[in-house]
Amino acid sequence: MKEFLTLIRNRISKLISRVRGELTLETRIKVITIITIDVHSRDVINKFVNQKIVEQAHFAWASQLKFGMEKKNPKDDQKQVVSTICDWKTWYNYEFIGNVGRLVITPLTDRCYITLTQALNLSMGGAPAGPAGTGKTETTKDLGRALGLQVVVFNCSDQMNYNGMGLIFMGLSQAGSWGCFDEFNRIKIEVLSVVSTQVKICLDAIKRLKTNPANSLFVFDEESIHMKVTSGYFITMNPGYAGRTELPENLKALFRSCAMVVPDIVLICENMLMAEGFEEAQDLSKKFMTLYNLAKSLLSQQIHYDWGLRAVKSVLRQAGGLKRENPDGSEYEILMRALRDFNLPKIVVEDRKIFKDLIADLFPNMDPPRAQNE
Repeated sequence: MKEFLTLIRNRISKLISRVRGELTLETRIKVITIITIDVHSRDVINKFVNQKIVEQAHFAWASQLKFGMEKKNPKDDQKQVVSTICDWKTWYNYEFIGNVGRLVITPLTDRCYITLTQALNLSMGGAPAGPAGTGKTETTKDLGRALGLQVVVFNCSDQMNYNGMGLIFMGLSQAGSWGCFDEFNRIKIEVLSVVSTQVKICLDAIKRLKTNPANSLFVFDEESIHMKVTSGYFITMNPGYAGRTELPENLKALFRSCAMVVPDIVLICENMLMAEGFEEAQDLSKKFMTLYNLAKSLLSQQIHYDWGLRAVKSVLRQAGGLKRENPDGSEYEILMRALRDFNLPKIVVEDRKIFKDLIADLFPNMDPPRAQNE
């Protein structure tokens, strides 16, 4: 494991230097995706080495999403890709996902993966719940992406009726895709009471299919249709907002809940900096998040201020662009410039001095010139 750790560290540093070069957009996305997955592998192996984990039965190893090759049919010589996490196992589905990049995988993402896959193991739906920007929908989409499955996201509204929902469930069951119903508790309570029956019919059909793979036919809305065992139903909810419905108890019982409150923002920041070509990512990510956390607590409350994950992402993209323009420049100066020039225009006059002082404390004796449009 120690040998592999050295190997993967060397590979990451080579990929980071490659990102800094001239690449086409498709190749850049591809390299960034490999860095994202490799950084997670590095962190996991580092944990194994530090904790001296050598047993295959150890939970730290079992809880990782792993891929291997197995024979699907004992009579057949052809091996297929199989995905396992804890005691849940599925065959890879070979759905064309496209070159879309991957989510930064942190220990919290791993926990969510375990909860959602165990829900599928129990023939239930998954229900990540938490405030906006914590990665509920993205984590569900990324798990589907890792398993080679199509994930269809539906933004729910109070205009949805049970007929439309029934058609969606029929489509997902026959296609074997996952459906992620975003902000599910916006749907009216009278519609949700019918939806609970529809979901129950689908989940019962999956249960029967697992015990008897030949029995895929089931009746839904007076129509006989075939169920594919890979079908999955996920709902995400923002609790505590006005105009949101409390789910009926019979519907709650069909979904396994997963609380998602705060993303691992420093790890995400470090990973994104690496993907943008920064060598000093670990140090810089701490400075970045210290600035944002202090700005959130010290500056005045304005409607347009955003110190969350989405704002972090856009600043990191800017920093990546500056890094590519000046590949040999000081990384601290490049990040300081991105943080200063990207945030100052939106900060109100009375907060400017505090924000400038925070940047001066985190990046002492640095004052790179602003970018000027000629």
